[in-house]
Amino acid sequence: MTHVVTENCINCKHTDCVEVCPVDAFHAGPNFLAIDPDECIDCTLCVDVCPVDAIYADIDLPAGQAVFLGLNAELAKQWPVMTEKFPCMPDAAKWDGAPDKLRLLKR
Repeated sequence: MTHVVTENCINCKHTDCVEVCPVDAFHAGPNFLAIDPDECIDCTLCVDVCPVDAIYADIDLPAGQAVFLGLNAELAKQWPVMTEKFPCMPDAAKWDGAPDKLRLLKR
């Protein structure tokens, strides 16, 4: 099992999760974070600290979010590891909960 960053992270990119990850499984893209499924140890620490509730266990993904399981694996291989907390995106509050953000994902 692994944890998955889902759509609500797009254009928010809070990094509270990065700070608590004991295995450096998070990778940072321009407007999204991804979890490397090969590194994730299912500790669940990231789930509770995500201020936009964007992280789920792969077996608990909400409806319509299954595509993010593959996206996390793909993007984690392309993006650099992120190990430190940084400020979220400037207009993160505006994007929290906005629907249909997948089209906005920057690779």
